[in-house]
Amino acid sequence: MNLEQILDRLREDPSFMANVTHWEVVPPRRAKYGPFPKSLHPLLRPALQEKGIENLYVHQSQAVEEALAGRDVVVVTPTASGKTLCYNLPVLSRILREGEARALYLFPTKALAQDQLAELRGLIDTIGADVKVHTYDGDTPPDARKVIRTAGHIVVTNPDMLHTAILPHHTKWVKLFENLRYVVIDELHSYRGVFGSHMANVLRRLRRICRFYGSDPVYICCSATIANPAELAARLIGRPVRLVDENGAPSGEKHFIFYNPPVVNEQLGIRRSSLLEARGIASRLLRNGIQTIVFARTRLSVEVLVTYLKEALAQVGQSSTVRGYRGGYLPRERRDIERALRDGSVRGVVSTSALELGIDIGRLEACVMLGYPGSIASTWQRAGRAGRSTGVSAVFLVASSSPLDQYIITHPEYFFGSSVENGLINPDNLYILMNHLKCAAFELPFEEGEEFGVSTTEEILSYLEEKGLIHRVQGRWYWMADAFPAEEISLRSASAENFVVIDITEKPRVIGEVDRISAPLLLHEEAIYIHESVQYQVETLDYEEKKAYVRRVKVDYYTDASLAVDLQVLEVLQEGARGLSATGYGEVLVRSKPTMFKKIKLYTHENLGSGPIHLPEEQMHTEAYWLSLDESPWRSHVRSQIEAGLLGLANLLANIAPLYLMCDRGDLETVVQVRAPFTGRPTIFLYDRYPGGVGLAEKMFQVDEQVLRCAQDLVGSCSCADGCPSCTGPANEVGPGAKDMARAVLDTLLGGTM
Repeated sequence: MNLEQILDRLREDPSFMANVTHWEVVPPRRAKYGPFPKSLHPLLRPALQEKGIENLYVHQSQAVEEALAGRDVVVVTPTASGKTLCYNLPVLSRILREGEARALYLFPTKALAQDQLAELRGLIDTIGADVKVHTYDGDTPPDARKVIRTAGHIVVTNPDMLHTAILPHHTKWVKLFENLRYVVIDELHSYRGVFGSHMANVLRRLRRICRFYGSDPVYICCSATIANPAELAARLIGRPVRLVDENGAPSGEKHFIFYNPPVVNEQLGIRRSSLLEARGIASRLLRNGIQTIVFARTRLSVEVLVTYLKEALAQVGQSSTVRGYRGGYLPRERRDIERALRDGSVRGVVSTSALELGIDIGRLEACVMLGYPGSIASTWQRAGRAGRSTGVSAVFLVASSSPLDQYIITHPEYFFGSSVENGLINPDNLYILMNHLKCAAFELPFEEGEEFGVSTTEEILSYLEEKGLIHRVQGRWYWMADAFPAEEISLRSASAENFVVIDITEKPRVIGEVDRISAPLLLHEEAIYIHESVQYQVETLDYEEKKAYVRRVKVDYYTDASLAVDLQVLEVLQEGARGLSATGYGEVLVRSKPTMFKKIKLYTHENLGSGPIHLPEEQMHTEAYWLSLDESPWRSHVRSQIEAGLLGLANLLANIAPLYLMCDRGDLETVVQVRAPFTGRPTIFLYDRYPGGVGLAEKMFQVDEQVLRCAQDLVGSCSCADGCPSCTGPANEVGPGAKDMARAVLDTLLGGTM
């Protein structure tokens, strides 16, 4: 049965359609072409024609024209629209005319870099030119590195290698930096939040080294659709860019189906598990031979869903055709899975956001999303992994019970009618900026009056001098510490430290890794760690050495851990008012400690028991937004009612805010204080989960009225009696009366009536 037949059957199935809140058919789009730029090297057009490319899409034509003219450009078009030619053509054109010219390609992941290398080499082989292209990453053999530094026309790498292996050793890369003509930054939209803030500082260091060697490269940036591509690109590279956003690529018909699992308890507002519903849809597609990608939010969801799908397909002898894919898998495993998807031996893959980027995994026919990804841009990016330029594809968005998912699934007009979100970065975050100033000082001495993105550069340098890390001599600052600063800084997270997972069932072997922030919740003793649907129990967590020792087990449950958090305001950066209530944001100290874990039964998801977690407290300086309520309307309410209302409202805000901040739900956390020491009032805090913050609290302060109105709409339209996972949270978790109290607070804040 082909996909069109399956979709027809689903439309005729009353039990399926009863849960469909919206079925959007995106019509096919014809190609729109533009001319080949006259300044393009004459060898390139015949080479493209030999590969079956007779014309350039309009966005390719415009981008190549801008880049050849020496102008920085950002190209913003959907997935699979041929953005690769937007940078390969001007780069190859320049190298063919100027043999010494060099280019640097930056991709956010090693897998993506390897992918693009193959396509680029194919074009070069067709031309028959002597253009040397090499990847430079952690897997590059030592004997090849010297050749790449001196002879590589195009160096394909990732931000992490640029940060730790190229910039600190720039004296070995003189040939590259003296002749650098182009810097390509692909998947620009992925550089937001912490990663983007680090990336902006890495590029500040790159420009500084280029100036030292007398080069001034053109930047070519490519992105999936976001609201502020020119602004984000300009913040990343430190100067204005030209925007090319007219998409000329064709696309086939796409069916976008919003699916809300049925309510199984009307009173409590509890819906059937979205994970089980996604399993049902995905297994139906896979059994009919439809190659499908399933996106899940967390590593745990990926592993549980892979387990379910393997068991479902084992009945037809196809369990081996389903694989998982996520961070923490070893590189060789990931490459094997990517290869198997391309050759068709793997028909289904369950992934976190790791496969959201444009890694070549072939052209799948269907995409199932387990929960809303957190942004419109990310949703379209994932949807773009399914479908060819011709032919039908389908995307199923299966909502969880979270307030954010329920808002999106019941307001399809918001998703289809809104523009995509902004990419938000804060390169001047002091925590991030100071770390990169150390790296920059290690690479080259700072001159008096030199600015590194901020006017306070010299103040920070003076602070580092006091700490004994740099030394000032005759108006120049020199690095003097023994440490190699770049090695201590992770671009992807607040900490460079990962925990290694070691299987000790037989001979000890490393099977994965977990970032420091997640490790206490995933790798505490007695936790069930799932890898490729295989269950392991954590026997020992060596917190000091950052190693978790696990043993293979077969149990019918997984574990979920809880975290206790306390928050203290250190400095107010801005304050506002909402009626008699107050808002603000500022610097805070957050103390967190994992407290207990629950055992959750597979399939039924019932609680089988719990246990304590014995791990040390962690501290973090970050930024938070707060909303402190005027107490006068609530004096007749008892403390438990107020607390329930605050917890319910905090749950709403934390789930809805990512709509407006273009961040993941996991980037924000909440703390509720019935009488906050700082304000003396009932207060809700939303804090940024990264040291120093990346601007989320400030943005929340700016858009809080929109977030509050969205929360008011959602809680008012929810049909549950007293709170549920789709609005304020289940009454047995946040307290009875939470829904009514939260609604009353919102009405008061927004000028409504109680």
